[in-house]
Amino acid sequence: MSKIEHVGLTSGQVQSFIDDGFVKLENAFGADLAKQGRDELWADIGLLPDEPEKWVQPVVRVGFKFSLPFIGAANTPQLHKAYDQLVGEGRWLAPQGLGTFPIRFPSPEAPGDDGWHVDVSFGTGHPDFMEWRANVKSSGRALLLLFLFSDVGPDDAPTKIRKGSHAVIAQELLPYGEAGATLRQLSAYGYASTEGCEVEPATGAAGTVYLCHPFLVHAAQAHRGQRPRFMAQPPLLPKGEFDPALPPSPVQVAIRQACGMTS
Repeated sequence: MSKIEHVGLTSGQVQSFIDDGFVKLENAFGADLAKQGRDELWADIGLLPDEPEKWVQPVVRVGFKFSLPFIGAANTPQLHKAYDQLVGEGRWLAPQGLGTFPIRFPSPEAPGDDGWHVDVSFGTGHPDFMEWRANVKSSGRALLLLFLFSDVGPDDAPTKIRKGSHAVIAQELLPYGEAGATLRQLSAYGYASTEGCEVEPATGAAGTVYLCHPFLVHAAQAHRGQRPRFMAQPPLLPKGEFDPALPPSPVQVAIRQACGMTS
């Protein structure tokens, strides 16, 4: 009898998401899709995997990709089930692609984009990105997703994650109400309130996806390995605003618990 593979997250993984602000889902998409994605990205940036002498920049960015490998990677049965489990069935929009891609290369230079931050989610029409906003309801963002399109070890510039930092940010956003806080307001103190959080690197094999709470504090870092790191960092978009008539999702449970409300 063939082994039936579990689809989605276990109850323990869902609880870890609530407590830690993220969960790591291995084999979320196939190695073949990861390779197809890397091949497209190499072509986009005009570099080759066997010409390291031409890798002169620490990071090269590629925008959103709408081709089939990226649509396929974002919409596997495992991920759709996980989206349902964390955001709520019918409360998210199926990704139509993936992006952006900060492709990180081995380099002695600082990447220049390695500060701690949260990803804001609305008000993005303002010309000053420091005025973009987030609110305690997480309007405009259901999840932050980290898609590993290459194997990422400890030296390969894995994203640094502050475990449990989502709860601290929820508390800080609460006084701002529905209008929310700007990125400038959130970053005014360098996220010092989360300095005591344990840091975990987002490592894993190609095909791994980190499903992160929208308020999770994270940072890039320099690449000290040998092979470039290919990763997408898209949002999962909600279908609409939080409906209080529906049961709270794990994303909302985490916010409510952090703010001292019943879940």
